[in-house]
Amino acid sequence: MAEFILEMKKITKEFPGVKALDNVNLQVRPGEIHALVGENGAGKSTLMNVLSGTYPYGTYSGDIVYNGEECQFKTLHDSEEKGIVIIHQELALIPELSIGENMFLGNERKGRFGIDWDRTYHEAGEHMRQVGLKEEATTLIKDIGTGKQQLVEIAKALSKNVKLLILDEPTSSLNEEDSKMLLDLLLGFKKEGMTSIIISHKLNEISYVADKITVLRDGSTIETIDNADHNIDEARIIRGMVGRELSDRYPSREHNVSDKVGLEVSGWTVHHPIYTEKKVVDNVSFNVRRGEIVGFSGLQGAGRTELAMSIFGRSYGTGVSGKLKIDGKETELKSVRSAIEAGLAYVTEDRKGNGLILSESIAKNTTMSRLEKVCSKGIINFDKENAVANDYKEKLKTKTPSVQQAVGNLSGGNQQKVLLAKWMFADPEVLILDEPTRGIDVGAKYEIYCIMNDLVAQGKSVVMISSEMPELLGMCDRIYVMNEGKMVAEMPASEATQEKIMSAILQSDKK
Repeated sequence: MAEFILEMKKITKEFPGVKALDNVNLQVRPGEIHALVGENGAGKSTLMNVLSGTYPYGTYSGDIVYNGEECQFKTLHDSEEKGIVIIHQELALIPELSIGENMFLGNERKGRFGIDWDRTYHEAGEHMRQVGLKEEATTLIKDIGTGKQQLVEIAKALSKNVKLLILDEPTSSLNEEDSKMLLDLLLGFKKEGMTSIIISHKLNEISYVADKITVLRDGSTIETIDNADHNIDEARIIRGMVGRELSDRYPSREHNVSDKVGLEVSGWTVHHPIYTEKKVVDNVSFNVRRGEIVGFSGLQGAGRTELAMSIFGRSYGTGVSGKLKIDGKETELKSVRSAIEAGLAYVTEDRKGNGLILSESIAKNTTMSRLEKVCSKGIINFDKENAVANDYKEKLKTKTPSVQQAVGNLSGGNQQKVLLAKWMFADPEVLILDEPTRGIDVGAKYEIYCIMNDLVAQGKSVVMISSEMPELLGMCDRIYVMNEGKMVAEMPASEATQEKIMSAILQSDKK
């Protein structure tokens, strides 16, 4: 057997105005879990897209050697035939199809008269059991949570006889429990001889599963670190990623919280948009003062996103009831436009699906929330639009050669900065941030934390929904805890711990 199952040698990949990869080298041994880390835009996903044939041979320079054989993949199908399967951060599943249909889409189990459905669902069930997914293969994707959808993607990979599994930010949408289950699944695959490459910004997870860690920065290989004892120094990884020490993950600020309540919600109830008898948010009350960052913690499905979206112009749910006050004045926000005009902004957790128009430029995305501010007599002033976008590009340190660049060409972290710019331009008094640092690196996270601190220093109110408890503890003044649509606890961040938050959730389950 060759010493390395995979060698990528001097890989260079350019896009218009950007050298995404510059002579990158990667060596992966058979049966190991190899982590790729780096800031957003460092080239991690680009490198894996080169390997998988998403960026076909001829669009990059350098060599790929897999199982001792030089490979020139021109399509995703070419790499999958060799047993290389990539699972992207944005899951490629069709919500209206069943688990079994999704699993064999493009790889159908055929019989004499078309698709053999008995075989399809039988084989799907076998692969589901391999990943511990306890659902019927006929269940529709839209009816299962994100954690289970991630398992469907892995089961789908197993159906293709995967030898080298690539996972791009596999736990970015998962709570801690689901994340741990997925990482343990990878460790189980490793015992069976499978090789995995994992891209992640969660350094504690990298330390837990990875045997080797390759650090990329600005499209170049910095170093590969041995993590044989699974106790790597996180400061060393961060130093390699950002090129400097990052002594404190959370920037300090003066906690000048006003007595004035910016947003007050009371008795808020929201029903499911399809299953209208089901309460997704049940009699929830909370407030956030001016100059305050209030955090929302809870397990997946707790109702935090549904609460935020329903407040923001009733953009989620039916049968919404309750009272909402902004600066002490009761108001009804029946549309997104009315919410924006009342001084609310909502930074969605789904930046690609609901937050940005990927085919449009950074400039257009930045100004779309308040287009009238760059218009004169109903006509867009493009010079003014570009000036606004360039101003936010500098403020937020967005990495891009031009604000005319399509947002879809940016890395995840830089897309997140454009989404923030869009809502900062709206100049809200209350900013609701839903998983604002999901899938972005520690350097970009720090910059977003600084922006949050600047906003509350101006007397604005910030609501932060996050599945990362250390982030809530590090950034918030107060923390609310939700579970199954109900508010189950409130505590000052100074008195909160991860154990107290989890205890509040588990105690509420017993009631």
